[in-house]
Amino acid sequence: MTEPCDLTAVAARRLIGAKALSARELMESCIARTLAVDHAVNAMVARDFERALASAAAADEAVARGDALGPLHGLPLGVKDLEETAGLRTTFGSPIFRDHVPDADLGAVARAKAAGAIVIGKTNTPEWGAGDNTRNAVYGATGNPFDPTKSAAGSSGGSAVALACGMAPICTGSDTGGSLRNPAAFCGVVGLRPTPGLVPNEKRAFGWNPLSVLGPMGRTVADAALLLSAMASDDPRDPLATTIHGQTVRRPDDFFPPPAVDLSTLRVAITPDFGFAPTERHIAEVLAEKTALFRGVFARADDGSPDCAGADETFAVLRSLHYLTTHLENVRARPQDVGPNVTTNVHEGLAYSAVDVARAMAGQAAIYRRWQAFFEDYDLILAPSITVSPRPWTELYPAEIDGRPTRSYFHWLALAYAATLPGHPALSLPVGRDWNGMPFGLQIVGPRGGDALVLAAAAALERLLADIPGAARPVPDIAGLMAAPPIAQAPGFLGFG
Repeated sequence: MTEPCDLTAVAARRLIGAKALSARELMESCIARTLAVDHAVNAMVARDFERALASAAAADEAVARGDALGPLHGLPLGVKDLEETAGLRTTFGSPIFRDHVPDADLGAVARAKAAGAIVIGKTNTPEWGAGDNTRNAVYGATGNPFDPTKSAAGSSGGSAVALACGMAPICTGSDTGGSLRNPAAFCGVVGLRPTPGLVPNEKRAFGWNPLSVLGPMGRTVADAALLLSAMASDDPRDPLATTIHGQTVRRPDDFFPPPAVDLSTLRVAITPDFGFAPTERHIAEVLAEKTALFRGVFARADDGSPDCAGADETFAVLRSLHYLTTHLENVRARPQDVGPNVTTNVHEGLAYSAVDVARAMAGQAAIYRRWQAFFEDYDLILAPSITVSPRPWTELYPAEIDGRPTRSYFHWLALAYAATLPGHPALSLPVGRDWNGMPFGLQIVGPRGGDALVLAAAAALERLLADIPGAARPVPDIAGLMAAPPIAQAPGFLGFG
């Protein structure tokens, strides 16, 4: 019998509206699952169970009264610990904010709550989202739900693990170098990096830098689309949330339900590395194996990718601007409380000149234009979501891939930041497991502004793959996690690395 916590968000919301499932029953089930397995993975790090249960009871009263119900009515929501939540501790994974309790919700969280979602707790993240291994000096490491000794990736690792384990049916995340897509790939769930500005962030420190976005995560494409429909909006406080005066340019029904698309009409390009990413041979071979299952359904499926020349250098410089804007004073005033990833980025940024920044901004524009030319011939790009199979979380980042050294702590994220630089939407779809028995994520990259097309294609592929052995979304061994030892007992659990 399916536990309520294992229902998709769409199914649970439908049952709540039909009075076949109460919001309190769903919340109690998610809380019970969290208490049963989180000791093994450490995903839900700040819990708001008492308020969540009270809010669930109020949601049930609204159903009984026949009130108009929001699209997320009664659904438990996990919120990444980079996103502020009123009355609930938000640390950003930093000892400097160990006891920080905000007075107000971040706008995207407020919109989800206004649509009926109920915050169940905060999900773990690396310090300030820096790096792709979810561990910090406040809450410690988060383990992969398929093997808690391995990394859940990041920086939305806690959200991905919470989803995979049934702690919540929807979770928020954010993405600069793949932080929505990489943990989704490692944990067998769905993560969507939207077009910059589609989900406004009024706290964007470097206002016109499009690298960082907020976005949704779910166990299915439809669940992620449902959450996106509530998060997407206009907000004049975010300069990237472009608008047309007097017109509504973002409508919930643009994204949910995901629009229908005939895969046989689509032209796709398939690439293991975008021509530059240090992809593990194993991952490239798994991509070839997985895409062989369905490449014939498309109008065209060619091997190829846009020209990404200069992507590594461009991303490194532009990324450093964000860290200089946000963290320079912390590194100078409290260096003992700042981890190695943030410190490295700040020092790197200080070494760049105005000429370097100008060259990087011009390089990003050149990459963008080459991508637009490429998409004249293709509708989608398919690639792995991440360059390696999950490795132990004790490894702060892969210093080498197939014996070749990586250039920096974020170089192994190149498959993701290939799509970040031109600002295209990209989604990680779970497609079975790799040859190590760990989840494999297929990255689906759409054209400029093509969020709805990405969701439509991903949903169609998800339906197709559900009937192919070994290609559907993998599910972790919940009983095994219940019996697993506490991850907090592992050496090196607490700290930056």
